[in-house]
Amino acid sequence: DRPARGGREDDRHSGDRDAAARNEQALAHLIGAHVARGNKILYLAGEDRAGDLATAVAPHGVRVETVVVYRAVAADRLPEPAAAAVRAGEVNGVLHFSRRSAVIYLDCARAAGVLDSALKPFHYCLSNAVAEPLVAAGASRVMVAQSPEENALLDLVAPAQS
Repeated sequence: DRPARGGREDDRHSGDRDAAARNEQALAHLIGAHVARGNKILYLAGEDRAGDLATAVAPHGVRVETVVVYRAVAADRLPEPAAAAVRAGEVNGVLHFSRRSAVIYLDCARAAGVLDSALKPFHYCLSNAVAEPLVAAGASRVMVAQSPEENALLDLVAPAQS
C-alpha cells in the first residue's frame, strides 16, 4: 500500500509516464518479435490514449493503423442512487483507473452536493497522477497501486477494507 504523496510536479508524474512508456515499449517489442517487417497491424483504440503505439512500433518495421472505435463521454452528475449512497456514508471505497475519471467523480459529486461525503471513502488509484486531483480536493484516504496495473490496484482493496 502506498499512500499518495506530495512533491514536485515532475516527481509526481515522472513515475507514471515512465511506467506507461515501459508498457508501450514492451508491447512494441512483442509486436516486433512476432510480426514480420513490412506487415501492418490494426490497432482498435479509444479516442483518449496515453501513448503512440505506431511510433513505438515503427523501429521494428511494422506499420500500425490506429482506428478510434470508442469515445468516453463524461457524466455530468452521479445517478441518484449513487449520490444517495455517498450522502449516507454507505460507500466504503472508490476505484479510480484514470485521472480523467477521478476528476469527473469530483465534478459529479460537487454537482450533486455530496463532495464532502465523496471524499471520505478510501480512494484506490492506479497511479499518483490519478490520485492527485483527489488529494488536491481534500481526500485523505487515498491509496496508490504499486504499479499502474489493474491487479496492483485491486491488491489495495482487501487489506484496506479489513
